[in-house]
Amino acid sequence: MPFPTTNATEELPAINEILASVGQAPVTTLDQTNPDVAIAYNTLLTVSREVQAEGWTFNREFNIPKTTNADKEFVIPNNYLHVDLTHNSANSGKNVVRRRKPGEDQPKLYDTYEHTYELTAEAGGEIRLDIIFHFDWVDLPVPIQDYIVARAAAIVSSRIVGDTDQFQILQNKELLARATALEYETQQGDYTFFGHPEGQNYYNSYQPYHALYR
Repeated sequence: MPFPTTNATEELPAINEILASVGQAPVTTLDQTNPDVAIAYNTLLTVSREVQAEGWTFNREFNIPKTTNADKEFVIPNNYLHVDLTHNSANSGKNVVRRRKPGEDQPKLYDTYEHTYELTAEAGGEIRLDIIFHFDWVDLPVPIQDYIVARAAAIVSSRIVGDTDQFQILQNKELLARATALEYETQQGDYTFFGHPEGQNYYNSYQPYHALYR
């Protein structure tokens, strides 16, 4: 049975590159009846999610206005890898986490300070969020794709082949691919010494009460 994917045509070259890295023959379809293909594909998806969860310029956005539902709750969409309230005066005194409400399927934002799912909106009925999005394979920048494939290949090598020499070679390739991805990130991010994006200041200075609070 083929894998349930909407990007089979685009993901197939990545799968074949992983298979080639561990000495396996290329395939024409993503068919889970082939155990090597199944391992390669599942590893690609897992690594893609892990890498994107780090938060990069291409999938991280700040200060996004969102509206809550009729109960003043915010339901977290499936493509959010990380979400937090934007650090501003309206959100001071709040600390939200991802939590599933008993009896419901979709997780929501939960305020651990007020012990409630109900969020107080800013003027205009909006809340402001910082979000890390999960993108499909076709929407990832090429340097990020290359890094994901290199990292996935090293993992697949350890699972399928178990050759320490091959694993070391693939790990070195992974490190080079990550360096290239980070170079891409620094070029795209326009970072400053203080680490905030161009035109916006997200620099958090040292606050002594954090240490005293512990």
